[in-house]
Amino acid sequence: MKLLFTFLLAIITVTTFAQKDFQGKATYMSKTTMDMSRFGDQMSEQQKKQMMARFKNFLEKNYTLSFNKTASSFKEDVKLDAPGTTARRWGNNNGQGSIYKNLKDREMIEDVEQFSKRFLVVEQMDQPKWEMGMETKKNGQYTCYKATMVKVDNKVDWGKMFSRRGNSKKKDSTETVDKKEDVKMLAVTAWYTPQIPVSSGPGTYFGLPGLILEINEGRTTMLCTEIVMNPAETIEIKKPTKGKEVNREEYNKIVKKKSEEIREQFKSRGRGGRRF
Repeated sequence: MKLLFTFLLAIITVTTFAQKDFQGKATYMSKTTMDMSRFGDQMSEQQKKQMMARFKNFLEKNYTLSFNKTASSFKEDVKLDAPGTTARRWGNNNGQGSIYKNLKDREMIEDVEQFSKRFLVVEQMDQPKWEMGMETKKNGQYTCYKATMVKVDNKVDWGKMFSRRGNSKKKDSTETVDKKEDVKMLAVTAWYTPQIPVSSGPGTYFGLPGLILEINEGRTTMLCTEIVMNPAETIEIKKPTKGKEVNREEYNKIVKKKSEEIREQFKSRGRGGRRF
């Protein structure tokens, strides 16, 4: 039954693609909840609420996905920080950047500025292993279908990276230096609509027979709040070209190394030390 359902959706998508060229823009609202349990009894409930308020701009963001039949660009709508809020710094992978996807060439490029340097994180777009469901729901005028998958979470874990301040013990000579960290898996739920037959979506997500209007991954939800199809002004989607080209593994290693260096600098300052 699922195979028949998937086949019919694919037929609808191909037919619609063949009928006309089209393009559009979709606005997404992203919201992430913080795991305050990691602070335990170190903070009062009032202090936790204050921290949540200070990180509001980091936890709640708006994005625009510009798309046509073969390519898309996903970019954060950057706004100035309100007084009293924390500036965008650690963990803001996509700030001032974008995620470019080319469905024809099967290429994804994350254009990101980190530590005052611009990177182009290039990845091959292998087909995600979506599990197609029969459940539906409405998002405005669009009927959305459910799809799920479990994938490796290869994003930089900023919270974990900067929470090891007490982990200053020297490594035992018998320890394996290149010990691999545990692989973290992430459960993802997507809601897509065949009414917009573009195999793309917010962030790095794609591979379904329709535009993805909602993503639930871990503590983050991205929800489409507005869609404009075939605007009067032609949408130009450009492939990023400026920056150091690296793959995902190389980028994560660079970020981890630089973050550890910065953390050590702060520790040295705390001890009254000085770095030359």
